Amino acid sequence: MSTAAAAGRIMQRLEQLAALTQDAPRLTRVFLSPEHRAANGLVAGWMREAGMHTSIDALGNVCGRREGDRPGLPAVLLGSHLDTVRDAGRYDGMLGVVTAIECVQALHRPLPFAVEVIGFGDEEGVRFGSTLLGSRAVAGTLDPAVFTARDAQGITLAQALEDFGLDPARWPAAARRRDELLAYIELHIEQGPVLEREAVPVGCVTSINGATRLSVQLLGTAGHAGTVPMDSRHDALAAAAEMVLAVETRCRAEPLLVGTVGRLEVLPGAVNVIPGECGFTIDLRAPADAQRIRAVADVRVALDHIAARRGVSLAVKVLHESRAAPCAPWLMERIEAAIAAQGITPLRLPSGAGHDAMALAALVDVGMIFVRCTGGISHNPAESISVTDAGAGFETLRRLLADLDPAARY
Repeated sequence: MSTAAAAGRIMQRLEQLAALTQDAPRLTRVFLSPEHRAANGLVAGWMREAGMHTSIDALGNVCGRREGDRPGLPAVLLGSHLDTVRDAGRYDGMLGVVTAIECVQALHRPLPFAVEVIGFGDEEGVRFGSTLLGSRAVAGTLDPAVFTARDAQGITLAQALEDFGLDPARWPAAARRRDELLAYIELHIEQGPVLEREAVPVGCVTSINGATRLSVQLLGTAGHAGTVPMDSRHDALAAAAEMVLAVETRCRAEPLLVGTVGRLEVLPGAVNVIPGECGFTIDLRAPADAQRIRAVADVRVALDHIAARRGVSLAVKVLHESRAAPCAPWLMERIEAAIAAQGITPLRLPSGAGHDAMALAALVDVGMIFVRCTGGISHNPAESISVTDAGAGFETLRRLLADLDPAARY
């Protein structure tokens, strides 16, 4: 099958998956829902068409395997996730699963390794509030405490798995051994504007950013907006405003570092009252942990100085911290070779968003291929890619598989 034909079938299958939604006409497919079950069934059928043996593991991940030139060889694992955010786009996650299946279908000879494709059940964390559940189970790093987490209806994860026909007690069986796998490779839309800005259809990911999320609480003094002189105020919101700009200034000063204040709450929130309390969040990300840790320390110092100067009390709490997941150099080299073989100048870029590859990096070498998306828009119905770019992603992954030498990792 030609690249154009493969790309057309990929796009058609993505439309079929997009029809499996609990919130039509919007696309919403959460973990362990009836729509998740239907997606697993559809994907498993495509896997079987591609000559793969299929199964569903204890966390609801749909898995397919095609043996190499002899049975039982270690596998190159491909895939991404099948769940979505609410009111989602058609390509986040699903593109990686469908393209991987198409690449297996296109194999014309046995390889010196097995190929496995996995559609992870829960990357987004919409239902139970914990992300990467499926991939953490496969990596063997799932925290059993998550089984007591409840969704908005009060259903625990353990109960939801049972209702899905799975046995949560068997979750350790989903974990893979390091000697069973050679690599994990994930193809994904970029979810950012870099590839579009550089006018290239595909790129090679260098690292998935580590992240630190902070909660900041400020306590000043509420007072009458008309009677308290400006030089006598302890305005919590004014202090927060300066802190927000301090985060922006620090992150603008260093390439690849990003910082966001995404939520801000003000009390008492009256038009004629000086704000006495203010809370906000900070999200700091970088492709290297040392860079992120330095930025967090600098931001903390800046917050302390601003709070002291403005006479407000400050409390900072770490909400979340995840390490960066560097991609393996040997896989980056092979991805770049597959891109260059199409006459495309290889471009390296980090991923600012989290992916299942973050979890798999604890188990095996990981690589990622990014596909250009229109306007860098994701997690949105406007998420879009072209058929041509889907073909470039397919061709990159197909060439990578065909030319991959397991000995190159040593």
